Amino acid sequence: MAAEEKQRYSAEELKEFEEIILKKLEETKSELNYLMATISKKNDSGTDDTSGNSKVLEDGADTAEKENLNQLAGRQQKFAQNLEKALMRIKNGTYGVCIETGKLISKDRLRLVPHTQHSIEAKLKQK
Repeated sequence: MAAEEKQRYSAEELKEFEEIILKKLEETKSELNYLMATISKKNDSGTDDTSGNSKVLEDGADTAEKENLNQLAGRQQKFAQNLEKALMRIKNGTYGVCIETGKLISKDRLRLVPHTQHSIEAKLKQK
């Protein structure tokens, strides 16, 4: 098989990637839940309404912070969706194959960016 290039990862190799993805997905969902809880606490003014003029100054900072939290939450949500799609590719046998070149994506790249669908060569050509 040395002369022939490998077309797919083995079931054992896919299992390793699946474990990496599941771990990242769990971490991502946990962080997303934290962000969502923080955002909903920001919507609850609590007793802050009693502070008078200083409240007006804090409103701008609160709004900016809430926007940042919403952006972070959006990125985490997209990352979770990409990880879930990667799990689907593992199940249907297309995981680890570059959608541009049709070649296997390196294991090192998949370990770092487990949801990628592009080899490093294809990614560099996009720039």
